[in-house]
Amino acid sequence: MVILQVKELTKTYGKSDTAVTALDNVSFAVEKGEFLAIVGASGSGKSTLMHLIGGVDRPTSGSVTIEGNEISKLNESEMAIFRRRNIGIVYQFYNLIPTLTAEENISLPRLLDNRKPDEAKLRTILETIGLADRAKHLPNELSGGQQQRVSIGRALINDPAVILADEPTGNLDSKSSCEIIDLLKLSNKKYGRTLIVITHDENIALQADRIITISDGKIIREEVVRA
Repeated sequence: MVILQVKELTKTYGKSDTAVTALDNVSFAVEKGEFLAIVGASGSGKSTLMHLIGGVDRPTSGSVTIEGNEISKLNESEMAIFRRRNIGIVYQFYNLIPTLTAEENISLPRLLDNRKPDEAKLRTILETIGLADRAKHLPNELSGGQQQRVSIGRALINDPAVILADEPTGNLDSKSSCEIIDLLKLSNKKYGRTLIVITHDENIALQADRIITISDGKIIREEVVRA
């Protein structure tokens, strides 16, 4: 079952002579429960692609459809609600609220949606990410790896259709990087979450089910790693 359909997606910045095409007529589909890695050099367009899939930016042309919803047709308010409920995003720099505890940061998507935190689920997530004993700690009281675990917990709290991770290990040491990738894979295999990881790390990419390589805004290669 296709959960994400990207069709003829193009993103151009600027106009006329100064126009720069960051993404050029990109199309692909992702099956429910798939682990997809998107790789490419810096400036290849992979982060632009993630922002368009995540509804953080809008395409110049083309479409992104998630679970039958063409998100580029949603207005800003509708997009914000859809993103909170259906897309979990893990950033390289964590993007945690410094004045909120770990458990409050994890619960934030539900709170912004005017929904009460599911305490049982919150406990399960804290235990899964190994931070049950750090639930009341602020971000500055946590290591980089622990902060990234919190951001993964936040991405999971609403049972999203798709989890997007943009260079999730870019700021971490090798030990923490392995732990974060294992945690993302756990969300994919144990909880059946569709996982898309943007990375330049070949070792991470090779753990995916499929790899898409982007260069100069175009898909230049697709490779099935495991069926």
